[in-house]
Amino acid sequence: MLVLHGLEGSLESHYAAGLLNALATAGYNAGLMYFRGRSGEPNRLPRGYHSGETGDLEYVVRYICERYAQPLSVIGFSLGGNVLLKWLGEKGDETGIQQAIAISVPFDLDAAARQLDRGFSRLYRNHLLRKMRASVIRKAALHTLPWPVARLEELRSFRAFDDAITAPLHGFRDVDDYYRQASSRQFLRHIRIPTLILQSADDPFLPAAALPIESDLAGSVTLELSPHGGHVGFVSGHLPFRPRYWLENRILEQLANDAGIP
Repeated sequence: MLVLHGLEGSLESHYAAGLLNALATAGYNAGLMYFRGRSGEPNRLPRGYHSGETGDLEYVVRYICERYAQPLSVIGFSLGGNVLLKWLGEKGDETGIQQAIAISVPFDLDAAARQLDRGFSRLYRNHLLRKMRASVIRKAALHTLPWPVARLEELRSFRAFDDAITAPLHGFRDVDDYYRQASSRQFLRHIRIPTLILQSADDPFLPAAALPIESDLAGSVTLELSPHGGHVGFVSGHLPFRPRYWLENRILEQLANDAGIP
């Protein structure tokens, strides 16, 4: 199992650590793919990772498939889910993996960015922007970036940040070009391997109007939409020292079903 974290995520992210523990307990060989710059080691190039960068995932999947003679499944959270779905649509029948699961996906990046400027969602936006600015400051110590560090506080929305930094750093014309090319919704109808998408209707990262509809989905894609769950939440009780995540059980159930395990 290969797990993909979300924006500014890591092995320490609650969803990633919890799922990896659950997978290990169930007997799966699982690991986390760090996007560029998130492992604690700075990237050697000015570029980093973004919501539509699928080249690194392609490389890691090929490496795993060549080294280990075992079926591979990929599970992506949030930004990692968007990357996963886009890659699946790009590759069609040539992914080399057995199945995929994507959770709390920002299918439409422009709609997600605008949603994060509204109401309660702004708490998530501000938290993530603080982490993103800190990452830029660390990168600026090694590379010349397209926006001066002294003016980072001016970037108070995802659209502003992505227009000033993400888009030019990764070869996009502007933020709209980046969002248009990187959003995964347009790739869903081209997916050819069994794929489960777990999404909540109350996800603060995405308005309901931006959720995929049936005509967006290939026959191999199943969208399970729960009324509640927030963004990578899906809490159904409590275990000692941490919440009980319904999500972990649902993922294990899906893996077992696809493998034919009763």
